This record gives sequence, structure tokens and C-alpha cells, in this order.
Amino acid sequence: MKKILGMIVLATASLASGLAGAHGSPVANHGGMVQAVGETWLELVVKGDKVELYVQDDGDDMPAADMGGKVTIVKGAAKSEFALKPAGGNKLEAQAPGAVKGSKVLAVLILADKKTKVSAGFDIK
Repeated sequence: MKKILGMIVLATASLASGLAGAHGSPVANHGGMVQAVGETWLELVVKGDKVELYVQDDGDDMPAADMGGKVTIVKGAAKSEFALKPAGGNKLEAQAPGAVKGSKVLAVLILADKKTKVSAGFDIK
């Protein structure tokens, strides 16, 4: 009886751990910083004067072709705003000089339905 009870407990624990990890955690697939906004994951990568934003829905790439948005770079009292444009796959990008160490990048993404907005802030370190 104890053996059967032990097997039931083990099976239940295995099932529960599998379900808990079903949605996963945001991962920086491109070496950037990741923010989860609900089930939408945004990864920000700064490359020189360019900002790249990769979009996933709970770990699955979302086609960025019909998306848009903007990034605002804040450094002290100075603010600069740049348009995000689709750049293939799940990536949007903006020419955004000023995204340097100590600045904050605020990204506002408009999803393909043209109604849903997703926003996140990233501190550049």
C-alpha cells in the first residue's frame, strides 16, 4: 500500500512540475534584455545607434510584418523618440542614437491587429 501511495505521489508531482513549466520563462535569445508583458515577451537589443525589438507570444515568435510602434530614449531630462519598423521575422528596429549606458528605453509596440498596445521599459546598463 505504501509503495502504491508513493508512486501516486511521485506521478502527481511529475505532472504538476510539467504543467508549471508549460508556459516557460522569457529568454534572451539575441543577447538583449527581456520583459514579459502578459504573454507577450519583448527583447531589446542595442547595437550602436540601432535598437532591435524581438517579439514573442509566450515563447513563440510573432511575425512583426504588420506591427509598428516607437521607442523613447530618456537620459536625464532629455527625451528622443524613434519609430519602430518591421525588420524581418519577429524583429522590429529603429535608428535610435542615444540608447547608451545609463539611459532608459521605453518601447510601445502596436500589434498586428492595430488595436493592442504593449509597452515596456528597459534600463540600459
